[in-house]
Amino acid sequence: MKLTKTYGHLKKELDIIEHALTEAIQSDHDVLRESSTKLLQAGGKRIRPVFVLLCGQFGNFDINRIKTVAVSLELIHMASLVHDDVIDDAPLRRGKPTIKQLYGNRVAMYTGDFILARALENITRLSDPEAHRVLSKTMVQLSAGEIEQIRDKYNWKQNLRDYLRRIKRKTALLIATSCQLGAIASDAPVDYAKKLFRYGYYVGMSYQIIDDILDFTASEAELGKPAGNDLLQGNVTLPILYAMEDQAFYKLLKGKFFNPEQVTDSDMNQLLEKLKETDAIPQSYRVSDHYLQKALKELDGIPDHKAKHTLQSIAKYIGKRRS
Repeated sequence: MKLTKTYGHLKKELDIIEHALTEAIQSDHDVLRESSTKLLQAGGKRIRPVFVLLCGQFGNFDINRIKTVAVSLELIHMASLVHDDVIDDAPLRRGKPTIKQLYGNRVAMYTGDFILARALENITRLSDPEAHRVLSKTMVQLSAGEIEQIRDKYNWKQNLRDYLRRIKRKTALLIATSCQLGAIASDAPVDYAKKLFRYGYYVGMSYQIIDDILDFTASEAELGKPAGNDLLQGNVTLPILYAMEDQAFYKLLKGKFFNPEQVTDSDMNQLLEKLKETDAIPQSYRVSDHYLQKALKELDGIPDHKAKHTLQSIAKYIGKRRS
C-alpha cells in the first residue's frame, strides 16, 4: 500500500490546496514563475498539508483557514529543497532535474527566496498572532538546521546527539508545526495542539531516519538518485554513525573518503556492502520504531475520530516503509 492511500479521503481538500499552491507561485517575472512551476510540478507527497488537514479536524474545521496554513508550510518546505540542492550541488530530485541544474545556482537561490517570500505573504491572511509566532520560531530553527548540516559535512567525529538535533531542525519541526498549526487554525483545545505537535515531532524524526536508511538500502530507481548519495554529499546519517562503530567499516570509510571527489562507483558499492554487513541498518530501524511508538502514544489523549485513525495509519506506514 502506498502512503497516499492512507489519506485518500482527503483528495478534494488536497486538490484545493494544490490549486492554491499554483496561484501562490505566480509572478510577473517569467523565470521565477517558470522555475517555481517546474518545482511544484515535480510533485511530492504533500505530507505537510496532509498533517494540517488532519489536525485541523480536531476543532472547527474551516477549509480557508486550513488552506492558508497548509500552503505556507508547503511553500517553506519547497523553498528549503531548492536551497538544499544548491548547497549539495544536486542534479536530480525525485528522478528529475533540480532547479539548480536547469537554471544555475543564482536563479535557484532567488527562486527559493521568492517561494519563501510567498509563504510569508500567504500566512498574513491568518490573523492569529500565535500561529505567526509558532511559524517564525520554526523557520529560525529550520535555518539553524541547514547551517548545522553544512558545518557537519564530512565530520566523522560527530555523535548521535548532533545527528538527532540536526534532523529535528531540518525535518521534524516543520512536520510538528504542520500538526500544531492545523489545530491552532481550527481553534482546537490547547492540549490537543500540544499533543499533535509532539506526535508530528516524533513522526518527523522517524520519517527522516527511515529516509536516511533508504539512502543505503533502496535502489536508484526507487530513490530517484544514486544509492549512498547522502554519504557522497558528506552527510553523516544514523546508519553511518552506527556503522563507524565497526572498525573495519570505519577504516574503509576513512580510506575512501580521504578525497571525496575521487570516490568511484566501485568504491561506493564496496562501502554499501560493508555497511550492510554491520548491525547499522537494524539499529537505525530500532531508533525509528522508538520514535513511532512515542508518536502513537501521544494520540492516546486525542478523541476518537477518522482523522486520528489516519494519523495512526500514517505513523504505522512510515514504520514499515522499506522503499
